[in-house]
Order: sequence, then structure tokens, then C-alpha cells
Amino acid sequence: MGEQRARGPQIGPAGRVSEERKRLLAEAGDDLQGVELLRFAIQQAVAELGGLGGMVHLRGPSQGGGLRLVASSGLPPARAQAWERVDGNGPLAPARAFRGAASVRVSMANVVGGIPQQPPSGRPDGSAAEPWSWPVGTAMVAVPLLCPGGPVGALSVVTVASHEPSPGQLAFFDALGRWAGERLSESSATPPDSRLAGRREQPPGSHLPQELGTVGTWDWDIRTGDVIWNDAMLALFGVDPDTFDGRVETWMGIVHPDDLPWVLAEMDEAICAGRMYSSEYRVCRPDGTSAWVRTRGRLVVDDNGEPARMIGTLWDVTKTHDDLEALAEPGPGAAERAAADRAARIKQLTRALAEAATVRDVVEACADHVLPSFGAAGLILAFLEGDHLRPVGFTGYSKEFVERIARIPASGGLPIAESLRDRTPMFVNSAEEYIERYPTTADLPAAGGKKAWAFLPLIASGHPVGSCVVSFSEPRRFTGEERNLLTALSGLVAQAMERARLYDKEHTRARELQRGLLPHGLPCLPAVTAAARYLPAGKDMEVGGDWYDVIPLSADRVAIVIGDVMGHGVTEAVTMARLRTAVRTLADLELSPDELLSHLNDLVSDLGDDFYATCLYLVYDATNRSCALARAGHPPPAVVRPDGTVHFPEADPNSPLGAATPPFDTVDMELPEGSLLVLYTDGLVESPTFDIDQGMTQLAKALNGAITGSPPCRHAPDAAEPPCAECLECLCDRLTTTLLPGEETTDDAALLLVRTHALPGDDMACWPLPDHPRAAGEAREHVRAQLRAWHLDDLSMTTELLASELVGNVVRHARGPIHLRLLRSNVLTCEVSDGSLTTPRIRRAADTDEGGRGLQLVAALSHRWGTRFTANGKCIWTEQPLKPESPALLPEQSPLDLYELLSD
Repeated sequence: MGEQRARGPQIGPAGRVSEERKRLLAEAGDDLQGVELLRFAIQQAVAELGGLGGMVHLRGPSQGGGLRLVASSGLPPARAQAWERVDGNGPLAPARAFRGAASVRVSMANVVGGIPQQPPSGRPDGSAAEPWSWPVGTAMVAVPLLCPGGPVGALSVVTVASHEPSPGQLAFFDALGRWAGERLSESSATPPDSRLAGRREQPPGSHLPQELGTVGTWDWDIRTGDVIWNDAMLALFGVDPDTFDGRVETWMGIVHPDDLPWVLAEMDEAICAGRMYSSEYRVCRPDGTSAWVRTRGRLVVDDNGEPARMIGTLWDVTKTHDDLEALAEPGPGAAERAAADRAARIKQLTRALAEAATVRDVVEACADHVLPSFGAAGLILAFLEGDHLRPVGFTGYSKEFVERIARIPASGGLPIAESLRDRTPMFVNSAEEYIERYPTTADLPAAGGKKAWAFLPLIASGHPVGSCVVSFSEPRRFTGEERNLLTALSGLVAQAMERARLYDKEHTRARELQRGLLPHGLPCLPAVTAAARYLPAGKDMEVGGDWYDVIPLSADRVAIVIGDVMGHGVTEAVTMARLRTAVRTLADLELSPDELLSHLNDLVSDLGDDFYATCLYLVYDATNRSCALARAGHPPPAVVRPDGTVHFPEADPNSPLGAATPPFDTVDMELPEGSLLVLYTDGLVESPTFDIDQGMTQLAKALNGAITGSPPCRHAPDAAEPPCAECLECLCDRLTTTLLPGEETTDDAALLLVRTHALPGDDMACWPLPDHPRAAGEAREHVRAQLRAWHLDDLSMTTELLASELVGNVVRHARGPIHLRLLRSNVLTCEVSDGSLTTPRIRRAADTDEGGRGLQLVAALSHRWGTRFTANGKCIWTEQPLKPESPALLPEQSPLDLYELLSD
């Protein structure tokens, strides 16, 4: 009995146990299918041979693609996992049995027939400590799974080497292989829905392309993920040309989930090795039908030798494909419904990943679709930067735990980092297994509250992108199907993450550029109170070219500008910056609105035929409440009078900059004290659902409602003073919320609100002067008396000297009439106007010159000075700050001292 137990029961007339096993096979033939059939065969083989455990490998989807593990029994998970994929041309027992269509027995002591055994998972060494290796004294017996069309896989049993199977046992083993192969062939003849096959009955009247002559062509941009299909390709996949989004994720979403790992692995291998890509796999069409396709692709590199594109062909091979690869499971049941639900979720995931633009979108898509598909409780997505992981998204974990993970060096025993470094998925079934494998971080399972993990490297186009952790709240034994699906999904997530990271990087850079080019804050001026908003377009749009600015001019005058460079992108943002800089430069020259737009038009025209911009330039004068504006293709401003009425100035808008022919029309108007100017770009009042006229009507209604319904300013509750800047900020928010109610826009928009103030009459003084040398003396007297009345005696001596010099220059070099004006606001302005158009210029006087130093003295005594032209001549002005922290004079020097210094 001992010898018989060691050698196993015999098959034949005298082998009662073997006869019973044959009877079991006959009884089970009609009841078992798919994976259950294979596990039953393993159990019978292990029992018959007295083995330690067994495995079944089936041929992969592509010819020469190797064998894949589909079922195992009696083996530790780590050892079975290491044999998930076997090279069909290699020396391992399953490969030799499959290749030779005959049973083989080999020693497992790392040597097969004198040939060094190679690790099934591609590990470089042959250490006996690796899970793929086996102790000395073990052997493996393998038989092919035979059917009428040839072998479709191999059944292997691990045995004790000293107990060689008898001829009777080997005969039963061979018969078991044929029996299993025939059952697989029979089950594939009627292919209902299956997790492994994905085959469906074709509906009556359906016509799928069956001839090899029906060839589709594809062109895949590896860097962007865009694909181009011809009409035949679309027909083969059953995709409507009008709905195809041209994304590689959509393509991969059509591939059967069981075959997706092979497809992605072969694509990456072809890209890394620079060779032809060839694969054969199943597809699940949108209409519910399925098919086998064969594809070949050729790699195209760029000028630097880097992979850029892959182009190829694809055709339907359903009619000629060996149906033995389609394993069927029993009819509708809980497992089938679960598989169908998972397939639906994976389709949703591929669609969500195709639409994901940012890293945050990728994280949300994974959380919404990956976790429910596998019943997972946690997710972490991270980039490896240097020696640390940088988590970019997580769910099911506390922020403190994720921050702790980020502080641990990647070399500190983290499996998430190890999986990325080795580019190999790692599956840990329990907390005990984790602690045994990673003792240096043994406290992490308890801290994170998880008990099983899938650590997935994210590899895109042959390059590591990051790592993904899918975790579970209870211990879990990952099936081969789950391992394949998670590995396949990690490839899709990797491609989406790489694209999203590039998008985030470029979008952030463009946004920062645009924010840096717009004003960081609007100036606080006596003549106006201003507030503004810039609203970027939706997430799929690039940055735009909208801009605005408020520029202080001389004599309490203010330039207000808003513009829009047509188009979106970094180029448009840079053009906007050039125009804004040009406007500020031209504004310093005190040009009229129409002249300034003429210069801007020349600048935009010089940029090329593809550049256009709209612009509105407005100058407000607080001394007389006048306003002059000119437009170049820009919408008119809304003027809100103090009584709440809203109107839009009527004027020819002219053509946009770059297409206009000067001169530009100018509109002059007088604004009552406390009027509100509303400047905007077309993104605020125009959309695909309504035109600009409708948008301006909505703006007028929104202004009326926002102003009449707004609470009184807390700084001026009795309305004795105009609303403050804070109230304008609130008004900006109400207007943007009303006009753009939380929905993504197709265009960026800018809004600028400006409340105008008049300079009080008590802060202005003006005198006519004779065109005579005595005018300088009269000017000094007027200045002295007025500054005494304003209690600015400390500025009297400096201002008298400035006025005397300016009037003296007019008398000597220009002509009358001469006027002197003083303005008091945040600065003291002294103006001398005359009837000449000659522009005064500072010149360097020689040592022997008796004059020529007047403007040097003016520049030295004043904080700021300049010239502007008027309707009757020109005006020379100077400014002195009224704040003590900004002295106009040099330290410890009086105006007379400075005058003597310049004269010397």
C-alpha cells in the first residue's frame, strides 16, 4: 500500500481508483465549463499523480505571444503569480508540452535538459529564493490540452522528483489533457457572453466583415494619444464616424478586457524595442457584437530618433480564428452579471480617461470607476520625483497618512516605489503578507486601515510616469482575471496621467504668464475708483488675450483701456502684453484716444496678417468731468448715471486693430459726478446661445438690478459720498454671477468698473498772464497767495521757482496766451499753457552758456513733469507730492541752493 500510494493509483482494468476517475470525467463532461472545467482537471491530475499542485496555461491572443496562466490549485499564490506568463518558445515544461504536443517531465532544480531555466516573469537571476524557482527534489509533469485543431494550452503538475509517474499514470494524464481540450472545443462552439471570451451570438441580419480583404488603417500619435482611422477601420470596430473622438483610450476601450494586458504590453515592447508591432485580440463593438482582429504596425521616429508615431493595418479574422481560445462559462448567473457590470464600468472609465484634461480629472475618473469595479476601498496616484513620492490624488485615506507616505524615501521599503522601479505590478493579499515582505514599513497597513493592495506601475510609451495603489478593506486573493484587468487599466491610467501632467504643466505656465501680464492691482486715484475681474474660459480652452488697465495721467486725468486679442493661446497672451506695454508708453506721451489707436493699429499690422485685436481707449478729466473715447472694433462702454439709468454711447466702432484704416472716430461726453463706466470684452456679453446685442441688453438689466438692489456703502451710508472700492468689488461679483451663472464659457472675459469723481472747485485755481517779462513775477504772487490759502506754505518757494521758470520759457521761446493753473489732489500740480506747438526739451548747457538750464531746474525740483498738447497749443506741467515721505527736494537743499548749484 505504501508503494502504491507513493506511485499513485493505476489506470486500467485493475485500477479501480482510475476507473472511478474516468467515470467522474464522463459525469462532469456536461456540467463543467471554462475555469471550473480547468480547475477540475487540475484537481484530478494532482490526485492521480500524487502531486503538490497544478496549473493550466492557455495560448495568448497573438501568435507567439506565449502562454498565460488561467487556473491553479494547491500552489502558494506567490509561486503561481510568478508563472502568470510563460514564453511559448522557452524551455519551461508548459511551453515544451504545448510546442511538442506531447507530455514532458522536467526537473525543477533550475535546469531543464541541461539548459538553464529562465524565470517565467523575466527576472534576471536564478536564485532559489525567487518564487518562480523550486527546491531541489521537485519536478514538473506537463501535457498539452489537445483538440482537433491542435494544442491550445498545457496542464502541469508539480511532483516529488523521486516518485516518477508510472506508465499508467502518464496514460491517464495524457487522456485527461485530451478530455479537457475536447471539452474546451465543445464549449467554444456555442459562445455565450463570457469573461474570458467576450464572444456573443451575432444578431439576425448582422453583417460583420469576414474577409481578410477588409483592411482598416490606423495612425497613432504616441505623444498626444490621437489616432486617425480610415472608414474600413471604423466599420470593423462598429464605431460611428460622427461620434469617434480620435483618442487611443477609446481604441483600448473596445479591446476585450481579458486581452487588453497583452495588447498594451506588446505595444510598449514594440515601442521600446523599435520593432514591428503585431497582435491578435478580441474586440467588443458598441452594438454588442464581438470579433477577432489582427493588426500590424510600424514605428515612426522623429529627427532625434525618439518614437513619434505608429502606423499600421487591421483586419477581421473572426472566420478563420481558432475558436478554441473562446472559453465559455455557464449561462446567466451572478458571476456573469458581475463581469458584465465590470465591463460596463471599464468602458465608462476609458471614456472618462479620454475626456480627462487635468491630473485631478484622472484621479476622479479612477475613484468613480476603478474602485466600484473591484470593490476597492482606497486609491492613491503618485509621481516619483527624486527619492520621494509626490501624491497627486487619493481617496479612502486620511491626509495625514498620505503626507506620511510622501515623507518616506522611495528607497525606504515602499512597495509603491518598488513596483515603479521594477516596472512590475505587485499584489499583496493580506496585512500579514505585507508585513512579511516589507518589515521596514510594517506599521503602514494598520495606519492606513487597509488589508490588501495592488501596487501598479504607470508606464506610458515605455517611460515610467508614476504609481497607482488600489487597496481593499479586507484580505483578498487576486484572481488571474483581476490581475490582468488591473494591469491593463494601469496602462490606460498611465497614458491619461502623462497627458494630463503635460496639460497641467503647460496650462499652469500659460495661466501664470497671463496673470503676470495683467495688472496685479488697480491704482488708487482721486479721479476714479476702479475694480476689475478676469474670467478665464473653460478648462478645455487655452489662455486668451483679454486685458485692461487704468493709467494715471497729468492734471488728475486718467486713461482707461480694455482690449481683446482675437484667438486663444500663449501667442495671443504675449501679443496682449505687447499691446498693453505699448498703450502705457503711448499714454505717457499724452496722446488723444484716436492718435493712440492709430499707433496701436500700426503695431498690430506689423505683427502679421493673422493678428487682430479690439480695443477701447478712454480719457477722463476730473477737472471738467469730460470723457473722450475711441474704439477699434470693441463693444461700447455702459455708462450708468447717478440716477441709475444705463446707456451705451452711440459711435462708429471702427474696424479691429490690424484691419482698421485711421482716423478713428472720437466720442466726447460729460459725465455727472459719481457716474459709473462699465468696460467689458465680448466674452461677457456674447456666447453661442445669444448674440452681442442680446448680451448688452442683459448687461443693462443686470446693472440696473445690481445697483438698485445693492445695500448702501457702509463707508457712505447716506450716499453723501460715492461708493468705495469694496462696493465696486461686490458689484463685479454680482455682475459676473448674473451674466455667467457658474457655467463654463467658450471665451475668456474681462470686466472693468470705474466710478468717476470730479475735482472740487476749491482745489483748482487758474489765472491768465500777460505775454510780457513781468508775467513771471505775477505768477509767483499768484502761487504764493494760493498756497497760503491751501495751507501749503512749505511748498511755496519750490512752486514759485517752478512757475517762474515755466512762464519765463514761454515768454522767451513761445507765444501767448499764457495761463497758470494750480490743482490740489494727491499731488500739487502746476501748469503753464501757451499757444505754441513747440515741444520743450532738456539740453545740456555748456559752462560758458548764460541760459539753457531752466528745464534742468524744473526736472530737479519736481517729482514728475511733462508736456501735453491741447486744442490751442501745449501745456507744461509739474507735480509735487503732498505726502511728507515723498519729498520733491534733495535732502538739506533749498530751491535757491539748488538753483545756484545748477547755475554754477
